[in-house]
Amino acid sequence: MLALSSACYSVGSQSLVIDLPRSGISASELALVVNELDPLSIRIADYYREQRQLPDANIIRVAFTPGKRVLSEAEFAEVKLALDAATPDHIQAYALAWTAPDRVDCMSVTSAFALGFDKSWCAEGCRATRQNPYFNSASTRPWTDHGIRPAMLLAAQDFEAAKKLIDRGVRADGRMPRGNIYLLQTSDQRRSVRSVYFPAVQQWVGGRLPVHWEKADSIRGKSNVLFYFTGLAQVPDINTNHYLPGAIADHLTSAGGNLSGDRQMSALRWLEAGATGSYGTVVEPCNFTTKFPHPAIVIARYLLANTLIEAYWKSVAMPGQGVFIGEPLAQPFRGYKLRRVQRGWMVSSPALGAGSYRLEVASGPDGPYRAIADEVLVLPMQPEILLAAPLARYYRISRVER
Repeated sequence: MLALSSACYSVGSQSLVIDLPRSGISASELALVVNELDPLSIRIADYYREQRQLPDANIIRVAFTPGKRVLSEAEFAEVKLALDAATPDHIQAYALAWTAPDRVDCMSVTSAFALGFDKSWCAEGCRATRQNPYFNSASTRPWTDHGIRPAMLLAAQDFEAAKKLIDRGVRADGRMPRGNIYLLQTSDQRRSVRSVYFPAVQQWVGGRLPVHWEKADSIRGKSNVLFYFTGLAQVPDINTNHYLPGAIADHLTSAGGNLSGDRQMSALRWLEAGATGSYGTVVEPCNFTTKFPHPAIVIARYLLANTLIEAYWKSVAMPGQGVFIGEPLAQPFRGYKLRRVQRGWMVSSPALGAGSYRLEVASGPDGPYRAIADEVLVLPMQPEILLAAPLARYYRISRVER
């Protein structure tokens, strides 16, 4: 079986290009928000724009005093007004090119940009907040379908760290990694409340990825870490592990979203250790599991070929107090495998969910495409389609919407 990390592969003497169905937002649908008063923000944005080949219209410049950890409601309102006016209608999500601010009054900065500032997303004391309408959604168009644009900070303390983060995200695309999942139930019972979700991870993932459910305060010297969920105020040994490109790691604690803080471990430490995405709360959330990523959901959505920003945002039921950080477009499972069968080649991909598909072929990259099958049925747990011999040069697979 051949695992592909791009859309082109040689089968014998023939080069094969397969355009997979939509499974997440694209670079053309992501707006990059840059603080024009912050030289580091500008430099990070320029590099990210180049690496993800973002269209000029997707670069949105705003202005606020750099380095402040918290924006006031009034300061944010002015920035958000300018952003809304400059955002093209087709934009589905935001990448924010800074580390500070991470908070707007009582909300996280990513939630404020995504949801709009509203104190119903905040909590005083141990209270529930508004629910995320995007939670565990199958949608790949959050703005179109739910009226929110998920946001994620391209967070780093300097340009070199930001460059490494962005490079990891780009390198993750289509790799179809068989990485390890680590679920830690620590000695801190209050911060280990997500362990109630760990059986769901084992049940859903099955044999697709190795799942390690451990009662320990840390893992040390582990290789090929793809997911790491734990709960401690300070997590030891994270720099001793090797994290695959696209890896997600976070710890349940009260102030992990205070990216510049040292009272508790900042979520930024995960990115510096080699993860590509993390999460933390900026305001005391108590230990509500619903205010933190649900491990089974973020893993499930990522494995279904969603981008990192989509999988992470879909996993938090009450995201108003939590900040998302990382490289938003990382998409490790938007790849495919080819398997030789008697009648041709079988293409399998996490992007092929259960449903009906249209299969088209062309002799050139610009078409014209012609349909060779209008109703190809893909069954649950069997995400594959037959490419019958003789092979064409270009294939396009699209979902038939009902």
